[in-house]
Amino acid sequence: MVVREQFTFSELENWLNQRRVTEIECLVPDLTGVARGKILPREKFTEDRGMRLPEVVVAMGVTGEFPEEGPYYDVITPTDRDMHLRPDPSTVRIVPWAVDPTAQVIHDCYDRDGVLVPYAPRSVLKRVCGLFDAKGWDPVVAPELEFYLVARNTDPDVPLKPPVGRSGRSETSRQAYSIDAVNEFDPLFEDVYEYCEKMELNVDTLIHEVGAGQMEINFFHGAPLGLADEVFLFKRTVREAALRHDMFATFMAKPIAGEPGSAMHIHQSLVDRASGLNIFSNEDGTPSKEFFWYIGGLQRYTPAAMALFAPYVNSYRRLARFSAAPINIQWGTDNRTVGIRSPVATPAARRIENRVIGADANPYVALAATLACGWLGIQNRIEPTPECKGDAYLGAHQLPRSLGEALAALRAETDLAEVLGKEFVTVYTEVKEVEYAEFMKVISPWEREHLLLHV
Repeated sequence: MVVREQFTFSELENWLNQRRVTEIECLVPDLTGVARGKILPREKFTEDRGMRLPEVVVAMGVTGEFPEEGPYYDVITPTDRDMHLRPDPSTVRIVPWAVDPTAQVIHDCYDRDGVLVPYAPRSVLKRVCGLFDAKGWDPVVAPELEFYLVARNTDPDVPLKPPVGRSGRSETSRQAYSIDAVNEFDPLFEDVYEYCEKMELNVDTLIHEVGAGQMEINFFHGAPLGLADEVFLFKRTVREAALRHDMFATFMAKPIAGEPGSAMHIHQSLVDRASGLNIFSNEDGTPSKEFFWYIGGLQRYTPAAMALFAPYVNSYRRLARFSAAPINIQWGTDNRTVGIRSPVATPAARRIENRVIGADANPYVALAATLACGWLGIQNRIEPTPECKGDAYLGAHQLPRSLGEALAALRAETDLAEVLGKEFVTVYTEVKEVEYAEFMKVISPWEREHLLLHV
């Protein structure tokens, strides 16, 4: 496991000098997790140590659209003023696929008065982590990220298909945990691991998931902001590697009909900074009251946070009964049919796994939201329901079934808005309403097939 140093700006300059870097990719994660920003010559980056971008750059939908009126402009000025971007020196990494020596640095967004822009995803996660920091607690998280490898597809009207592997054949059946199925794509994954090593990304286990061409990569546990940065950068990395092997990598929640969806399961626990102990366990090794309250918070607030965990219309296609994705907010020990799982672990490693979150979620937003739910559970001492010890798929749906329903639930939940920031919730929900309206303009093949001549 690589531990990233907390660089000062002078150490950053030394790092760039040692690697003879000539260009800097100045990155800002937007609401969708897309890397926005500018590419600067090294001299310009050193001279300015930052840059400016319009406010709306981090507050657009996945289509690049944003609201034309409404509450959105109670937060963002209609004059489209600048944000002032500051690099976080500790995020600097080489761009391993660049021809010339190029570095990438993630930036934070500030207003002209030096205050963090409240709706920027990195700002939201910092805000939530600050609540735990004030209590002397350090959140520890470990994401597990699923994705599909698919054949190149340049026509959105054509369904996606698994790519051709080393054998010259595409997968036609599910290959859960198959070593040989992963080895079909050895040349690609050799590049992925090489890129990750050069970028000091703490990726751990690679497995073949259930779907045809579906993979999962696990990350070592660590602090939320650092792990969100790593997931953000990993998505760029695997997409780039896949392109170089004539295929696509997609983090859509449900890219292929009839195949399981892709999740971003997040393991989470809390460490007391003074003692170094996991507060989810008592001294005798039994689960603590904070452990149960954290679960209670996830149960209480996850339905309202679904627009953050499942941010697109496609996201809700994954959350179906008997589809390897949860439809509930039940909790259980070593039970993968529930939305909130407690893996079997030693008392020191006791943790909670949020299985609801989709692979399409913005990692900063998803981590902020799941930590916010747990925080509210502890603060409000919310007791969980009894543990589910059976098949939770046999129970009722307990989560929103569509993006529209999820957005209404998020707007109505004032507790989450207080923790995440009212400005963020306003901007986020307004942007997602624009996306939803864009989707509703599209007529699907299902509608033409079943409604054209039958209604």
